[in-house]
Amino acid sequence: MGDMSILDLDSNPRLLEVLKTNIIMVGLNISRSLAEPFRNFHDSNPKANDFKIRYAFQNTPYYGAYMTDIIKRVEMVNSKELLGRLKEHPVLVEQNIENCREELRDLNCTAPAILAFGAEAYKIIYNNLRSGEYSRLVKLTHYSHYISKRNTEKRY
Repeated sequence: MGDMSILDLDSNPRLLEVLKTNIIMVGLNISRSLAEPFRNFHDSNPKANDFKIRYAFQNTPYYGAYMTDIIKRVEMVNSKELLGRLKEHPVLVEQNIENCREELRDLNCTAPAILAFGAEAYKIIYNNLRSGEYSRLVKLTHYSHYISKRNTEKRY
């Protein structure tokens, strides 16, 4: 998971054939500072669970989806603390929703399917993006939920 060469066009010249901008996978937030672009969802930390995403979507129409987080301006590991901060400072949600809209514009995608990891990411998207900004919004079990790699492959 920590090998970022998969996103290097020189190392992986067929990369652009795999990438899909009409499907967006969205987590809740970045839990810690990222040293390089696209590092979220490619954590080399042995405690990280994002590797399950690869197994869940490999050989499906969703493989190659763009992955992001709905909250980027607040780095917190504990989602309950994050939700408390967002409740205290609703402007943070507004700013991050605008950031999400900008990402969608940068990707040149209109009305993508959004797969939200976990109930909280789903709620923030559902309550703040207009329904015309996506074609469908699907709530998925969060990848950090305790489940084996084998069952993850069958889950989605």
